[in-house]
Amino acid sequence: MLRIVLAVVALGLSAARSKVNKHKPWIETSYHGVITENTDIVLLDPPLVALDKDAPIPYAGEICAFNIHGLEAPFKAVVLNGTSGEGQLRANGLVDCELQKEYTFIIQAHDCGSGPGGTEGKKSHKAVVHIQVNDVNEFAPVFREPQYHAAVTEGKIYDSILQVEATDQDCSPQYSQICNYQITTSATPFAIDRNGNIRNTEKLSYDHQQQYEILVTAWDCGQKRALHSVPVSIDVKPVCKPGWQGWNKRVDYEPGTGSKQLFPKMHLETCGGPLSSVRTTVELQTNHIGKGCDRETYSEKSLQKLCGASSGSTDLLPAPSATTNWTASLVTDSGRDSDLIFRFDGRQAAKIPDWVVPQNLTDQFTIATWMKHGPSPGLRAEKETLLCNSDKTEMNRHHYSLYVHNCRLVFLLRREFTQVDTFRPAEFHWKLEQICDKEWHYYVINVEFPVVTLYVDGVTFDPYLVTDDWPIHPSQIDMQLTVGACWQGGEVTKPRFTQYFRGSLSGLTIRPGKIESQKVISCLQACKEGLDINSLESLDKSIKFHFNPAQSILVMEGEDLENMNTAVRKVSYINSRQFPTPGIRRLRISTAVQCFGEDTCITIPDIEAVVMVLQPSEPRITITGVERLSRPASELRANGVVLFQDLHIISTVTRAEATAQHTARRPGVLEEIIHNLDYCDILVLGEELRPEHESLQLQRSTLLGKHLDATNSTSGMSIYGVDSMSKYEQVIRQVRYYNWKPNQLTERRFRLTCSELNGRYTSNELNLEVSVLHSSEAEGHVNHLVAPPQYMQVVHHPSMIHSLYPSHSSGVPSATTVVIVMCIAALVVVVVLGIYRIHLNHQQDDKQVEMTRETDMTWKDSALTITVNPMENLEEPQAAEEDEASEEDEEEEDDSEEEEEEDEEDDDITSAESDDSEEDVDVQLPRMQRSSRKGLNWDKKTICY
Repeated sequence: MLRIVLAVVALGLSAARSKVNKHKPWIETSYHGVITENTDIVLLDPPLVALDKDAPIPYAGEICAFNIHGLEAPFKAVVLNGTSGEGQLRANGLVDCELQKEYTFIIQAHDCGSGPGGTEGKKSHKAVVHIQVNDVNEFAPVFREPQYHAAVTEGKIYDSILQVEATDQDCSPQYSQICNYQITTSATPFAIDRNGNIRNTEKLSYDHQQQYEILVTAWDCGQKRALHSVPVSIDVKPVCKPGWQGWNKRVDYEPGTGSKQLFPKMHLETCGGPLSSVRTTVELQTNHIGKGCDRETYSEKSLQKLCGASSGSTDLLPAPSATTNWTASLVTDSGRDSDLIFRFDGRQAAKIPDWVVPQNLTDQFTIATWMKHGPSPGLRAEKETLLCNSDKTEMNRHHYSLYVHNCRLVFLLRREFTQVDTFRPAEFHWKLEQICDKEWHYYVINVEFPVVTLYVDGVTFDPYLVTDDWPIHPSQIDMQLTVGACWQGGEVTKPRFTQYFRGSLSGLTIRPGKIESQKVISCLQACKEGLDINSLESLDKSIKFHFNPAQSILVMEGEDLENMNTAVRKVSYINSRQFPTPGIRRLRISTAVQCFGEDTCITIPDIEAVVMVLQPSEPRITITGVERLSRPASELRANGVVLFQDLHIISTVTRAEATAQHTARRPGVLEEIIHNLDYCDILVLGEELRPEHESLQLQRSTLLGKHLDATNSTSGMSIYGVDSMSKYEQVIRQVRYYNWKPNQLTERRFRLTCSELNGRYTSNELNLEVSVLHSSEAEGHVNHLVAPPQYMQVVHHPSMIHSLYPSHSSGVPSATTVVIVMCIAALVVVVVLGIYRIHLNHQQDDKQVEMTRETDMTWKDSALTITVNPMENLEEPQAAEEDEASEEDEEEEDDSEEEEEEDEEDDDITSAESDDSEEDVDVQLPRMQRSSRKGLNWDKKTICY
């Protein structure tokens, strides 16, 4: 019964509650909201408010929740006030506009039902919510390309050269759109519009500037600027003009680097015109260098020896000296690189002494010279004589001469009368452009009478005219050989020069009895610089090329343009000299083209460039060796003295460091190099040699197998020729000085100097002093060491002192040195006396007495002379020793040899004689003598014997 009562009560309560929550909540049918990115509050329109008609009934009239229905909607709705039904829409997290700009979902309100648990709660209808995410200008504009590049043709105005474009990652049009572009580089002839189009504001010139580099930036519509500007490169192309492109106006050449390409990137622009053939000429202009190009600048004698020319050549224009003084009055133009050039202005000439060249040349001879000559002034040019052999007096006959007349080279050769009195060829004429082009050329005239051949720069030319004449009748009149004019000694009131030469000459030589081969002539005038082709084997076979003999002009022809471009890129410059002449060499490239079936074709302008040969590292030639020698007079007379036995010649250059670090640490590195020399002179200092008493001598066999020769005179010896430093060392070490009457001689001084490139680089001066030791000096050499100390004069062996004190090779010895020398000398004397006593014990009593008496006489002698060889017989009286010292040196040597054959103890041997033979070495200071000889191998400043 109770259960029934409870059920009835519950049903009654339920009916009562349902009667309380009669209405559903109410909300708007749609909402529009806005949320700013990076925030979580949504602003709704209208606001989120739910109404319930059951209000103010508790629970039934209150709003407990807003539910959101949608797929992954990142929002939530919260109840701010359940009684008023006010709510708020919030984001679950930060909203990013760039990820999603809008959201749409369903929202529904719930009341609290009938009680605290929300039972029997009611739901509102569903409302649609639209939310838009407001953008924030958080991104800056970024250009689509890291850099832009364009090319324009000069002389045109463009509406748009190129367009740059920037983007912005912001989601809204306000912040994602680019509203402005700007060129940040100042002073440029360009402008840019709002769309990023770049145009030029003025006509551009290729010659003025070939490339422009500008920077461009961008702003979005929120005025946010791009973080990085973009570089824009604009190339200016010339109006298509046919010609060579891609070449440098200057090419630097480092000496010793071999062949260097001149135009590694050059190509021919034809502007699209079809070509049938291309002919290109490359010319290297070296007329201002030396004698027409960079040649070896050795002396004529050295060059002829180097090229294998026949011996017997005579230099008619040598450098002025005591023996060759006929060129002293001529005007020299040494110019560059030690070339000896004589300049004649129509007023100078030189007489060649009679002893220089034979008066009558044979049927074979050669005349060679370098000549630079221009057109003669005046309408009627006179003869200009280079070389002339004419009568010295009485008459005015020209026996042979070489002259220029009206830009023609003429060689006159008048033969003497023979048994056949007939016309003979006498004048040979050549008409060549080279004679008056004001450039250097090498002329060689080979005479094999009656044939005369002319070589100009190694090329043979036959005379265009040969005239005959009668032979000259023989006479007793002497002849005069002249250079620069012709001597007129007869048929005038006063002998004088005539037919003066105007121009420059160098290396004028004449060689009687022989003619030169073309190989030698080519060697003598060969250029050491010129054009070359790199990797000749890789050159296309369709390209034809040709060099001139000097390799200063290269001509190339081909039909294919690309093959021609490849060929031109292989053209290079080469200079084979170890020390080339620095300076500019000019280049000229001329091109001719042919087109298919057209009367007119494009014209390719010539181009000019320069090769800059850089200054080579200058070598420093250093000569080292002994500076003092002491020799006995007998050695000078018998075998001579080797002057420079310990000679050493080296050459060094200072090389700059390659890196800046090394340069800061060390400015350069001293490096030894190997190169040739062209002469070494041994000069006699002081009085010249007296040929009847003394001379310098060198065995001719020493020169065999070398490009060397030597001349000798009273002033010294000259060794010349182009050869290595080691060959010069070998030869100079064999030079000996002889003196057959050295009695009055105390010393002789010599000086050695060497040269490379005819004096362009010279060595230091090595001075050598040769002291002569006479017999009395040799005896006093030991005796003064044991003299009483009151007036003691220490006469020591210099090589011994140097061995003990090598750092004091010359100068006055210190007190310590004197004391040490005295101690050593005293020790040696004690040893000698000890040996002397031992030997006396084995002698007979009568000899002992006699030797004792002689020893006492020696100690009492005022000259303090002791006998340095007690092992020999001392029965000779002292007067005989004095007579022997006054005899001639030859008689001393003969007597010494006879006495040695009869008896080893026959006579005293002086210190000077003891050096002549190892077998006859006396007991006097044997260790000192051996030390002295060994000292020859040391690098000492003083050596004595």
